[in-house]
Amino acid sequence: MFPDQKNQLRVGIDGPAAARACLVRMLETELGSHLQVAVLHAGEAPYTAQTPEESFRDAAVLFVEGEGVSGQRRAWDLDAVLQAGTFGPEGPADPLPDADLVLTCRPAGGAGPLEAWATYHVMVAVGSLPQLAPLKIAERIRLPHLDLQVRKIEAYPDAEDAFDVLFRSSARAVWLDSSNAETAPQPRNRFSILADDSGSLGMYVTHFSGMTTVSSAQLQVRVRSPFFNWLAGAWDKVLEPAPGAFPSQFALGWLGYLGYELKRETGGAVPLRAVSFARYRAPDAALIFASRAVVIDHAERCSYIMSLVPGGPGLDTGSWQAGAAAALHRLSRIRRGNRRIACSTDDAAPVGRTLQFRCLDDEQQYLGKILAAKSEITNGNSYEVCLTTQLVAEPEQPVEPWQVYRLLRRHNPAPFAAYLAFDSLRIASTSPERFLQIDSDGLMTAEPIKGTRPRHADPVIDRALREALASSEKDRAENIMIVDLMRNDLSRSAEPESVQVERLCAIESYATVHQMVSTISAKLRFGIRRAHAVAAAFPAGSMTGAPKPRTMAILDGLEAGTRGVYSGAIGYFSANGACDLSVVIRTLVIDQPADGEGTPRQCLSLGIGGAITADSVPAAEYEEIQDKARGVLKALGTVFPQRNPGNCRSESRALPSSELFSEVPGRSV
Repeated sequence: MFPDQKNQLRVGIDGPAAARACLVRMLETELGSHLQVAVLHAGEAPYTAQTPEESFRDAAVLFVEGEGVSGQRRAWDLDAVLQAGTFGPEGPADPLPDADLVLTCRPAGGAGPLEAWATYHVMVAVGSLPQLAPLKIAERIRLPHLDLQVRKIEAYPDAEDAFDVLFRSSARAVWLDSSNAETAPQPRNRFSILADDSGSLGMYVTHFSGMTTVSSAQLQVRVRSPFFNWLAGAWDKVLEPAPGAFPSQFALGWLGYLGYELKRETGGAVPLRAVSFARYRAPDAALIFASRAVVIDHAERCSYIMSLVPGGPGLDTGSWQAGAAAALHRLSRIRRGNRRIACSTDDAAPVGRTLQFRCLDDEQQYLGKILAAKSEITNGNSYEVCLTTQLVAEPEQPVEPWQVYRLLRRHNPAPFAAYLAFDSLRIASTSPERFLQIDSDGLMTAEPIKGTRPRHADPVIDRALREALASSEKDRAENIMIVDLMRNDLSRSAEPESVQVERLCAIESYATVHQMVSTISAKLRFGIRRAHAVAAAFPAGSMTGAPKPRTMAILDGLEAGTRGVYSGAIGYFSANGACDLSVVIRTLVIDQPADGEGTPRQCLSLGIGGAITADSVPAAEYEEIQDKARGVLKALGTVFPQRNPGNCRSESRALPSSELFSEVPGRSV
């Protein structure tokens, strides 16, 4: 479709004729001083596309003018080749595979001028393209004026009830849930954040194998560029800090997850083998832009309603704020009366009575991989290999994801718990581990976990287990190796001599396990983009081992398939430049096919693993992954798969109808 010319940016434009013309004018206006815009074809036919291929018949070709700019396309990786022209586990259809950027005007958006917010995100996408890097377009992007409104509410509702009432009905919503705040208060679990992508500024972003798609009510932007390049442009345009009286670092912005496979951009490779349940593959990354949210302060026992609106302080979101405030006051009164709201799933009829998991590696296979990892260490190729596997269930009848998460947060409360709903995908996390925090002033903090012991009902035995972990030379060695790796990762973006180890091998106790935790801090170096600081540390060293690039390659050869969401990060990238991300562990990923899709049934997956060192005892390492899975499996009413070689089926007990598949006790007024 495009002529073979050097130094060009290929842009496909789809939509009604008037909207296409509007987009071309916008590109000419925004890029006219850097690019020469030439329209290859712009038919005046109305928008009557019957198939994706037919809809992309109009395009503009932008010829790049600039010293040192190269128009050479980067080579497609394996996943991108699989993605082209298909719709399935590898990602969405790519009907215009030769385009670097595809702009789709949504009919609902009308044919009038693009709003400043939509124009801004087109320019963010253009600025993320590697071939335009010498033009430094991203540095010239003008951020639309946005007004951050924060309203304190003297109400302290149950966070679960608040999410249920205000956000759970949304197709895309995020709850960053400090679920252990009541039992173990500390600074890192002070706030719970509840949000969705509603509102005029709401957006949803996914990334599949090199293609980032940004969707809003008016426009869809698809750009073929590294995800962290796009994130740098979308996140780094920092707003004014939140009002001084607002104590949280979160000031609205992007929330969601970064999947482990983004390692292809940070020193890793694309694994050649596909996971056995690949038809359920989640995006490599998914984020919503939240222009409205509720923040619950567990320390001060109050709430905040936040809104981000365009056009200056004269505009507000009064109707939404008023409705949210009324709901929070009502839920707070219910909580003070020791009651709970009725949940729409409480009266659901049971859809099943058992849940069986299989594992990607049976016991003998996993023990063999431990020995292979030890061999790599003996041969000098690594000194710590964080080997993982996954438990997978495909229930005959689907479970209710919301019920699943409610059970998990009760059985296994954690400071970085989270519930994410992205269309058919649900993520229910009870992670205790912080990957990376960057505050608005640039202070970076990582808190890797290495070393685990199970909890015990007998206090004497439980204390002995905790003391055994604290004195374990093997666990301390594992933890210190990851601390050294994280110090190196942070130093790549830090001011010289600012890297500090604030805690080393401390013990923290959670509902089902004791963990060994360290804390590393550093100051972000001036001129380093925050997204690139995140990329420099991603994925978390506690999920790879060290040295990181070589060990990730070893893991690609050992593990049965891609990790997906597991081992990545969940959290927020705030509009004031702050971020707070957890490591995706103790996390159930539920792919729930939408009506009309051909997938036969729902899929649940739980990633588990542990660090293998030269001193590792295979049987003990296998026992450790069971300990890590126990909290999630127990909440679901099942156990770890049987240990008979070659048998990956789990023993399952009958699930109480009052739990996973219908009502949770205490959920009525």
